[in-house]
Amino acid sequence: MKKTNLIARIKYRFKNVFIWLSPGIGIKRWVGLSFFSIILLVISSSYLRTEEYWVVKILDIIVLFSSVTILVLGVIRIIRFFISAVTSSSKGDDLADILYRRQQLGRGPKVVVIGGGTGLSVLLTGLKEFTSNITAIVTVADAGGSSGRLRQQFDMLPPGDIRNCLVALADASTLMRELFQFRFEAGSELAGHSFGNLFITVMTQLTGDFEKAIKETSKVLALRGQVIPSTLNNVTLGAFYKDGSVIEGEDKIPLANKAIDRVFLKPAEPEATPEAVKAINEAEIIILGPGSLYTSIIPNLLIQEITAAISVSRAVKVYICNVMTQPGETDGYSLSNHIKKLVDHSHQRILDYCIVNTGRITSNSLKRYQMENAHPVVDDRKNVEGMGYRVIEDDIVVADDVIRHDPLKLAKVIFSLIEEV
Repeated sequence: MKKTNLIARIKYRFKNVFIWLSPGIGIKRWVGLSFFSIILLVISSSYLRTEEYWVVKILDIIVLFSSVTILVLGVIRIIRFFISAVTSSSKGDDLADILYRRQQLGRGPKVVVIGGGTGLSVLLTGLKEFTSNITAIVTVADAGGSSGRLRQQFDMLPPGDIRNCLVALADASTLMRELFQFRFEAGSELAGHSFGNLFITVMTQLTGDFEKAIKETSKVLALRGQVIPSTLNNVTLGAFYKDGSVIEGEDKIPLANKAIDRVFLKPAEPEATPEAVKAINEAEIIILGPGSLYTSIIPNLLIQEITAAISVSRAVKVYICNVMTQPGETDGYSLSNHIKKLVDHSHQRILDYCIVNTGRITSNSLKRYQMENAHPVVDDRKNVEGMGYRVIEDDIVVADDVIRHDPLKLAKVIFSLIEEV
């Protein structure tokens, strides 16, 4: 047993040595440059002591000065590299593994994910294992709970969905992520508020700017990617129901428990965040969802600049359908119903593919959902293909107490689409 452990340790050490030599890790060039400058420094200094001609001495001095400059630059870059790797990692991995993973992720595909709510944050935890070039474009129409209260009291955009995405992309320690998700219990004036929401609120007050507050919070959490609000306008989400009634307020829409015809934003034409449009234009993959159809995904598409940018993009465009229908929003909806509503609110070229779960969900997992009148979304593939879109069917579900997408399985399916194009 001891001999086996010794062999394993030796193999691990050799593996780490080779990782340092792997292409793309980004450290060899600076080590090599520093080593070259030391050799140049030694040679030029020895010639300077023995050379008699002043012209040659001047050249030696120039070479000597250049060598010192290159050496200092190389050492500074090496130190910055190690500090960046150590401070941004939340795991106790070997330093070589940390550096290799960070450099490889930095060369991953450029991904834009659009939506809000829990579904979006779940997906982000899977995507960040394959790339750090992620932009989450998040709705700011939330009007309920802690976000709604902070929005009213401080006249700011709601931080809740933004916070969830920040934590999902965080490379900070587990304790830091738990801190941002900590929610105060009943019995105090802070009851219902999460620490992360309060942190973003304070940052907004200090910086005087919600967008800047998100960027500063991103630095604290050492994000693998970026989180951007879809608009900086203070928008209200409303709904027209099929019975002719109208209601305003994102939190009130599902409570009406009536069939939705259309949703709208007030003011009607909010401006898109410039960084959001830029990210869409540069994206290799654009993902819609998963998340609440009417209150998380579509509100972003009601912003004309965002829909226009997606429709003309040459990126792979994917819609991830929810596993279950949502009471008060998508009661009785099939896959094609979801897509039809997406297109009706935006543009026909808003997607190329749609991903739907075909994995088995146990009867025990379904019981609680059936009591709330929620059911698995029906995969009517032929109807979707008749609309001109390709359906990707796969087992991408985790069904425990809560039925949700498996983030890693889902990410693998998404990245496999790039290889097909």
